[in-house]
Order: sequence, then structure tokens, then C-alpha cells
Amino acid sequence: VQLVESGGGLVQAGGSLRLSCAASENTASVNGMGWYRQAPGAQRELVAAVTNGGGSTKYADSVKGRFTISRDNAKNTVYLQMNSLKPEDTATYYCTAGRYVLGDYFPTASWGQGTQVTVSS
Repeated sequence: VQLVESGGGLVQAGGSLRLSCAASENTASVNGMGWYRQAPGAQRELVAAVTNGGGSTKYADSVKGRFTISRDNAKNTVYLQMNSLKPEDTATYYCTAGRYVLGDYFPTASWGQGTQVTVSS
């Protein structure tokens, strides 16, 4: 499945952004989908993941209560709503398709090209 992210940009601390990830295939057939991010000089980290039907989600501790992942299988799209953004959220954000099993998320080879999020202080 091919994935295309959008919605990144420059925002002040405390602001909000919504990232979108459009998939080339029916996302209802994809077990899990997730968002990763990578800041310069840092390892790529899982930000959030969601199951097929959206019933279960998983978040990094650093974004709990601020970010919300959701999916609209009718539109083959996954979203990441990011509120109360902090400068440390600055990174390139990547959408992935994968498997969500027993509370863990495992990405497959399907990754988007990334969208840059920059939060100014």
C-alpha cells in the first residue's frame, strides 16, 4: 500500500495541527496503522497506532493526552490530531501500515515520504 502524508507545517508552541495519511488501498483491510516521527539526530519513534476498526489505540507517553489518532476507512485515510504542541514535537512525521497485535504495533514495509512539523517556542 502506498501512503501519502500531508498537513505538516510551522506552528507556535501551544498550537495544533492535523496530519492526514491517504492510502492507495482500502485501509479496512490493513490490520493496523501508525505514525512515527524522527527528529534530527534522534531515533525514529512510534507516536501513535490504531487498530483496523479504530477500537484500540496506542500512544507514546510523550504525546498522551495531546495527540489523537483516528482512521476513516471509507476515505482510506488516517489522521493524527496534534494539540498543545511543544518544540520537542518538532520532527518529520511518517505514516505506516502494519499490524497491531496484543497491544503492540509492528510496521510493515509501507511508509509514507514524511511530512515536516516544526514547533517554534
